[in-house]
Amino acid sequence: RVLAIPEAKSALANCRAALAHARAMGFPVAYVRWINRSSLFNAATPFSRWIEGFEPHGVDMIFERNRPSCYASADFAEVMDGGGGNFVLAGFAGEAACLATAIDAFHRGHEVTYLADASASHALEDTGADDVHRVVSSIVGLYGSVSATRAWIADTSRRSNRRELGDGNEHGRTT
Repeated sequence: RVLAIPEAKSALANCRAALAHARAMGFPVAYVRWINRSSLFNAATPFSRWIEGFEPHGVDMIFERNRPSCYASADFAEVMDGGGGNFVLAGFAGEAACLATAIDAFHRGHEVTYLADASASHALEDTGADDVHRVVSSIVGLYGSVSATRAWIADTSRRSNRRELGDGNEHGRTT
């Protein structure tokens, strides 16, 4: 399925960078996949496998859902509620899973940062994939933050450095 998305290669490179950074920083990582009885999302088909090179590691969380939003997984929703609901979103497809998840997060009072360049969208009818993705990214911005992968990496690296190189008065204070 990933090959059906024109910008998959570029988005995957950014996903790889975001994932490597998250793991290096010790951020929890969650994988969410859509599983149901359709031909594209059936667990018995090769389409349900993880993208090569993006398989979960032993400490990663894995959730399965049967609708576009990650919140269709009750376990995902519970983890997000318990963890404060602040998370970074990347992956496929922008016009379905990412958009639905961002809207659900907003309605639950959660804060999502969407890495628009670590995601891609399918074409819809007469609208090309790039145009769809540009519009989806703008709409997600109504419900959360939209960032480029490199900017998110730089921002979260600086936050970590400020905590590590604090002025000694940082007890009880977050940056």
